[in-house]
Amino acid sequence: MATEKQENNEGGETPKIDRAQDVGVNGHKEKQSDSGDKPKVNGKTLSKSHAKEAKADTDGHGGKEPKTPKHDDYPPLPFDSALNDCERRERERANAYTARGIRFAPWNIPYRRRLQTLAVLIHSLSIALTVSIFFFLCAIPLIWPLLIPYLVRMLTSKAATDGRLRSRSERFRRLPVWRFFGDYYPAKLHKTHELPATRKYIFGYHPHGIISHGAFAAFATEALGFADKFPGITNSLLTLDSNFRIPLYRDYILNLGIQSVSKESITNILTRGGANNEGMGRAVTIVVGGARESLEAQPGTLRLVLAERKGFVKMAIRTGADLVPVLAFGENDLYDQVSPKSHPKLHRLQMFVLRTLKFTLPFLHGRGIFNYDVGLMPYRRPLNVVVGAPIMVAQAADANSVDPAEIDRLHELYVTELEKMWHAYKDVFARGRQEEMTIFK
Repeated sequence: MATEKQENNEGGETPKIDRAQDVGVNGHKEKQSDSGDKPKVNGKTLSKSHAKEAKADTDGHGGKEPKTPKHDDYPPLPFDSALNDCERRERERANAYTARGIRFAPWNIPYRRRLQTLAVLIHSLSIALTVSIFFFLCAIPLIWPLLIPYLVRMLTSKAATDGRLRSRSERFRRLPVWRFFGDYYPAKLHKTHELPATRKYIFGYHPHGIISHGAFAAFATEALGFADKFPGITNSLLTLDSNFRIPLYRDYILNLGIQSVSKESITNILTRGGANNEGMGRAVTIVVGGARESLEAQPGTLRLVLAERKGFVKMAIRTGADLVPVLAFGENDLYDQVSPKSHPKLHRLQMFVLRTLKFTLPFLHGRGIFNYDVGLMPYRRPLNVVVGAPIMVAQAADANSVDPAEIDRLHELYVTELEKMWHAYKDVFARGRQEEMTIFK
């Protein structure tokens, strides 16, 4: 989803071969924390104990960086043969008709690929479409007696936060249009470990990317077969509470099972319903990096804003939900974005908007509907969403009193698990990477 917001107190076709935002998900509240003189490795602030280990490794290996974590507990995942179609599509692009530097798609594109493009286009324009329909209806006086009660209900409804999931429609989540949406990139969901339906979970999705298309495909729809891979688990993707104040659009996302990313919503989802009416078998997905991380989304890179993001860990302790890291290889490759290094003034403007308005303005471009180079459609690049091993969390006896040391310990385990996943699969799903994964504040 396009951006999410998290209170730290509480709780993306491979890179071009040719020339070619509450605890939250969209627009995280940024917590400025003084890390003092703590040492850093790969942009990640280390604790004192880890600093000693890092120094020991460095001293003992001629100035080399610390050893990478072992990933023997992660099974090998094959590079799906269907993804080799991307290489064929790259050759098509290289030979495409070009006018004034823009490559145009041929007319003989298979009908199925046109349907895939249409599915992504509709979802990308969903807010604009629903708002336009609403204002059109407002221009018809005969409909006003229906619109006024609807607006009152929209403003007073607790459907996005009460945890009951009454508006969720499994039939809507399984519509064929979502299969076209997933096949556009193409996107795949990879399971590495079993997740028992007798537990509850908080999935942390990384990276945010520009619009988090992978999170939407994997957790807001059944395009990638989540229910088949993880039977008995009802997963809800979380987004900003403000999205539920947009007429008609709120109904669209509620039917997909998307919920608010507020603390109230997370608590209610994970403590109600399920087999025992205590949340067992339920899960939420939070795009942890938020709007700040979206500004770091560059093809061939994986820069995670995670070092000081601990609110989701705190919520896990409060609700007794296990932590599940999710790494989406290719999410950052779906769009090109203005680089902060080449446009520092523009980056400062983006950061100012983020600090003051709590959302960001990414200056991006992708491909078009009928061309490969200019437009706001995401590129057709492989998207592999890997679900990692669960980290068991013991619920706090007092939800209002969570031990900071336990938060740090679980956060450390979570980061280590993400590093294991990266080293296990980077040579499979990130073969065109320009740099290694970096974690920073």
